[in-house]
Amino acid sequence: MRAAAQTIVALGAVITFGIAGCSSGGGGDSSQVLAAEAGPISMRRLTGEQYTRSIHDVLGDHITVPGRIDPDDRREGLLAVGSTFVSVSASGFEKYEAAATVIAEQALDGAHRATLVPCEPASTSGSSEVCAREFVQVIGHRLFRRPLTDAELGLRVSIANDSADELSDFYAGLQLSLASLLISPHFLFQIETAEPDPANPSRFRLTGGSLASRMSYLLLNTTPDDELLDAAENGSLVETEGLSAQVDRLIESSGIDIGLRAFFSDLYEFKQFDDGIVRKDSQLFPAYSQAVADDAKEQTLLTIATHLTAGGDARDLFTTRDTFLSRTLGLVYQVLVTEEEGFEARTFEDSSPRAGILSHISLMALYSHPGRASATLRGKFVREVLLCQDVPTPPANVDFTIDEETLGQIRTARERLEAHVGNEACAGCHTLMDPIGLAFENFDAIGAFRVQENGATIDASGEIDGVRFEDAIGLGQALRDHPALGPCLVKSIFRYAVGREPTLNEEPFLESLQARFASSGYEVPNLLRELVMSEGFRTTSGPRDAAEGGEQ
Repeated sequence: MRAAAQTIVALGAVITFGIAGCSSGGGGDSSQVLAAEAGPISMRRLTGEQYTRSIHDVLGDHITVPGRIDPDDRREGLLAVGSTFVSVSASGFEKYEAAATVIAEQALDGAHRATLVPCEPASTSGSSEVCAREFVQVIGHRLFRRPLTDAELGLRVSIANDSADELSDFYAGLQLSLASLLISPHFLFQIETAEPDPANPSRFRLTGGSLASRMSYLLLNTTPDDELLDAAENGSLVETEGLSAQVDRLIESSGIDIGLRAFFSDLYEFKQFDDGIVRKDSQLFPAYSQAVADDAKEQTLLTIATHLTAGGDARDLFTTRDTFLSRTLGLVYQVLVTEEEGFEARTFEDSSPRAGILSHISLMALYSHPGRASATLRGKFVREVLLCQDVPTPPANVDFTIDEETLGQIRTARERLEAHVGNEACAGCHTLMDPIGLAFENFDAIGAFRVQENGATIDASGEIDGVRFEDAIGLGQALRDHPALGPCLVKSIFRYAVGREPTLNEEPFLESLQARFASSGYEVPNLLRELVMSEGFRTTSGPRDAAEGGEQ
């Protein structure tokens, strides 16, 4: 038993040092897809959500996956980009190892082993090499997202056999073997590899397995299923016709809903709700709770996914009055919700001050302070996340005493921010953010509607890049029509898909993709299809430069 456990530790130690020698690859030109001079491939650690979903899809939904392991890293506004820069720390490996043990025990307990093990062992009181080999082959294939090599297979079978004989328990041996698969870098990381394109050996394409993983985690946020792995291994996935069939299948599946939610959750930083760090002053906002936070996140993601999977124009997310409400949210929105459990479809009345997802509790609460709303945080979100425009970092000598003053002569956010603009050190940034964020001042720190602040009537008018508006609804319309909105969404999805910033050589490709997105009526499923079919997704310039590798 001790020897088997030491073998598992040795296997996992590889993670700390990363994986070397990713080969380069690319694809041939095709008039049916967007051409591109693609950027580098990389190694990406599964995010916490991808890790959990992969476990559930391979080993069963009944498994309770332990909570925190190594935290995800957000870079350039996305966890998906940060995933290419993180490794696994020593303490993180210990947590992965402990999690693997717990997961393996649940997967192979008496109530579930029959659905997971594809064979009957010759004996349950010791080793059974034939059955152990079949189990490791099948499960390892799904977890590694490729067939195991002979060495990988032989090592895991040996762990199973030696442990089974030592413990006089076949399934205990399988548990240790499964745990060793779960701590392998080949499960914990998407390791992208590539190969010369036979049709054009001077160019390189992703291998079938790498392409399957990249598209599955993009579209479904989980590991490839058996059909996709089969297509990768029989060679059809790297061909345009075979890839087209698979991308259509995945986009038309129910899983695309989960993939869309994962992208927007990452983009909007909704993980903060999951981590319970969107907190409010309970004395000022007694209606706010973690239940409100959870339902607020769900409302926005459900609204987005429903609208986009129905073929809706992505820009209309900022003007639509259609949404979903729960009873918990109804208390904050001051709307009667008849459904006792879950969400019901609702449409805000024409007289309502709310329209579009920017008027949702989720975004208003997330981009606020614990005790008050923040026009600056809200305006910064619009500029940086929705329009992909940089806002300079504030100078080190900023005086925040004005922000703290909420009574006396300065009563409203507009007055406070006008005082900031009068400060030359602050004016440059605040003039970019405040005229946008002030549109949301009718929504307090938890997103509840108000008409006054400290007894003064709120003025929610403003402007964005020369377009004036009177309130949040007007801003939503101005944003919907903003020329940077569509291109920014395309760039964000591309960054999410490949886990890095676009290279200079990829800019023409992004411009072509943006034009296709506009001509499609801003349909996101169509954008995803165009992206996956493009050379920008299927090909590569080779491994990422070591100087760009960060901590990986």
